Amino acid sequence: MNDLWVALGLVLALEGTLYALAPGAAKNFVRQILDLPDNVLRTGGLAALAIGVAIVWLVRG
Repeated sequence: MNDLWVALGLVLALEGTLYALAPGAAKNFVRQILDLPDNVLRTGGLAALAIGVAIVWLVRG
């Protein structure tokens, strides 16, 4: 369970860094995402999921 909290903390730290360093770029990125079709977002989400699972699998063995 500790690993889950650590992972959540890392996600929040990385996202917070993005918004703190480049808030304008983050807003533009969100605007661009809103214009994408659902299937593109779904494909990107599935790709991110697969990469994330692969990284955890490789690191944790």
